[in-house]
Amino acid sequence: MDFALTEEQTAFQDAARTFARAEFAPEAARWDAEKIFPVAALRQAAAQGFAAIYCREQHGGAGLGRLDAALIFEELAAACPSTAAYISIQNMVIWMIDSFGSDEQRARWLPKLTTMEHFASYCLTEPGSGSDAASLKTRAERDGDHYRLNGSKAFISGGGTADIYLCMARTGGDGPKGISSLVVEKDTPGLGFGRKEEKLGWNSQPTAAVIFEDCRVPVANRIGDEGEGFTFAMKGLDGGRINIAACSLGGARACLEAAQQYMQERKQFGRPIGEFQALQFRLADMATELEAARQMVYRAAWKLDQGHADATMAAAMAKRFATDVGFNVANQALQLHGGYGYIREYPVERYLRDLRVHQILEGTNEIMRVIIAREMTKS
Repeated sequence: MDFALTEEQTAFQDAARTFARAEFAPEAARWDAEKIFPVAALRQAAAQGFAAIYCREQHGGAGLGRLDAALIFEELAAACPSTAAYISIQNMVIWMIDSFGSDEQRARWLPKLTTMEHFASYCLTEPGSGSDAASLKTRAERDGDHYRLNGSKAFISGGGTADIYLCMARTGGDGPKGISSLVVEKDTPGLGFGRKEEKLGWNSQPTAAVIFEDCRVPVANRIGDEGEGFTFAMKGLDGGRINIAACSLGGARACLEAAQQYMQERKQFGRPIGEFQALQFRLADMATELEAARQMVYRAAWKLDQGHADATMAAAMAKRFATDVGFNVANQALQLHGGYGYIREYPVERYLRDLRVHQILEGTNEIMRVIIAREMTKS
């Protein structure tokens, strides 16, 4: 058991940190306040290889592993969790096309996705099927060499802005085996969008409903065979959960560092508040819990890289624990800032707003417990 990173891992961890501090950190507050989708910065991230981290090199990716991705996402999120999380979504869609698509599909879509010339959205959640994703109602009826797609997806990152929508739709009967995966390109007739959602956080990425009304999608845009879509979606989410957990690590780490600095600067009762033992203990607990979460994330990423049978459970454990810890650390950091933590002059409140949704998306933390318990009790 070796807990040391390789020289290569340390190098791209450092590269991600340097990039994020230079390109994301100075603008993150403005992106949040003005609800800006930072296209240029995202494309700069893609030029560093961050849009296709675990896509194969022959298809334009970096060819790295899930642990490598976790290291990168922690650094990106330490500057801007919202923007880092959108890059995670781009990675997930690219990986699904790379892993399960045909050679023609890879050649058609991946070159512009890996450079972020084109942006991607992952469309699974529906107004009536969030946690119960396998009950989705969006339907694709075969009509010659096309599908007629009808239904809607909710809370879609990139909705109305993305160029590619990877959509899970029902082509067969009830349950997960009736679901297929279709790529819907922007400007397809019948593709529409709801209003841009007003959100607590994640304001550097647009979120909207995606609506299909007799949307004609070529059969050639189906990823894999009919009935395989839900399997692909769940495999994508294993990695997505690790990525979002790593984003929580990065955001929480930034909050912890901000609290440490503030406690040395802020004076009450004639001395820095960092000299009060009660507050030192709180800081120590924050650091300890964050490190425990980091080890769980790294272990889950390693298991996914190794193809372990319990990788799905490990990813669920890491996501549940790290996103809870991440939000709690941000909340404690805000408390340590007192009233200053609640105003936008200080960055902690932005991190707190961005990290809160990590406990909900990629499967709620309640569903993570369902996954863990199911794996523990199956015969």
